[in-house]
Amino acid sequence: MHYRRFLSAAVALLAIDTCSSFGCPPPERLRRLLQATESGEAPIILMPCCYDGLTARLVASSGFDATFMTGFGVSGANGYPDTQLVSFNEMLLAANKVAEGLSSAALEKVKYGEPDYSGEEPVAIPCIADGDTGYGNAINVKRTVFGYARTGMAGMMIEDQVAPKRCGHVAGKAVIPFDEADAIQRCIAFREAGCDLTFLEAPQTVEQMKEYCDRVSGPKLANMLEFGNTPILPPDELQQMGYTIAAYPLTLLSASIKTMQESLQLIKDGKPTFDKILSFAETKDVVGFTKYAKEEDRYKC
Repeated sequence: MHYRRFLSAAVALLAIDTCSSFGCPPPERLRRLLQATESGEAPIILMPCCYDGLTARLVASSGFDATFMTGFGVSGANGYPDTQLVSFNEMLLAANKVAEGLSSAALEKVKYGEPDYSGEEPVAIPCIADGDTGYGNAINVKRTVFGYARTGMAGMMIEDQVAPKRCGHVAGKAVIPFDEADAIQRCIAFREAGCDLTFLEAPQTVEQMKEYCDRVSGPKLANMLEFGNTPILPPDELQQMGYTIAAYPLTLLSASIKTMQESLQLIKDGKPTFDKILSFAETKDVVGFTKYAKEEDRYKC
């Protein structure tokens, strides 16, 4: 099989502690998750991807163990396609919002500061940040790593695309020269260089997915993009194949776009939108009003 047209990516855990984390640093929390799945002690890590504070809160409060800040989602939420029109500074701002959303969800989960607080330590779920191509040369990559680490990200993914990079499931992609190595050989080279997790983007058949898992050691990420180029497989099957993480990169963004379009059409047609929306009370709770009111009461004289 020929994999030269495919993209590959390396994920490195950010081995820098940060005062924004609770207890165990985010990179170590992610490492423990990967080790538990790799050893067979835990099921595959299901990773819905987020792109702002609200989606981060939703993923965390829904009980998932990890998330990924998707560049496609950050770009889309800013009104742009994923073609590196969004700058590193904009991605860094998004990472800060994601980290804050994850932290607030962790505090709410254990009812931190409330009368019935159990004493359990709040633990924010780890998040991997999309580093695109590093935003420049080796010095830029170093700055990107330190920037994401300071926000509390657990790891960062770097792709082997030529800048400006774009979503791996769309046309116009190009990879940086690496002799005549195909994408799987690149993943092997990434592992030899010390990366913690590899990612073969957009394999088109189950056979290609199996070959990747058979040939590349260590933790591996499957990108379950609905209606994309890669077969959508059940989590159990992905884990049996050798994957450690099943990421769902655009599910939240796509679902929200669909619901907003449908709601807008209902408004345009003069019809009610009740079937498409939460109650006002539920909306307030999701965005944090319930927690805010309790916190406000604590400081009243």
